[in-house]
Amino acid sequence: MELMKWRPTRDLFNVQRRFGALLDDLWFPALAGKDREALWEWNPAVDVFENDEAIVVKAELPGVAKEDIAVDVQGRVLTIKGERKVENEVQEERYYRKERFQGRFERSFTLPADVDPEAVKADYKDGVLKVEVPKPEERKAGKITVQ
Repeated sequence: MELMKWRPTRDLFNVQRRFGALLDDLWFPALAGKDREALWEWNPAVDVFENDEAIVVKAELPGVAKEDIAVDVQGRVLTIKGERKVENEVQEERYYRKERFQGRFERSFTLPADVDPEAVKADYKDGVLKVEVPKPEERKAGKITVQ
């Protein structure tokens, strides 16, 4: 068990969140814990790893159209934005359960070094976005002659 320092002001500022959770328990009793937060936001699952040539980001984006995805690199920050559009196949009152999320999302990742945005490659296939950020060439140490 990890010990945490007690900060009374932290609990004071959490009153609004706790009151909101109490009301959610009254209106949505079937939801518990993390499911409650998931009800109000959607963030796609992402894997970030590196191979010999690049840093690779894979994001699961099922149901998102290719045109609704944007990949942006500014300095050391890679941002993936998009939107899953609402499907109006069924009227809202006819749902028994609705677990698939719609709406906008945005995920940002800090890269280990500045990269050239023109060298970044993005591919979207079978609901998975794969972004490859080439590793920058290491700067070679220069030998300086003292004169």
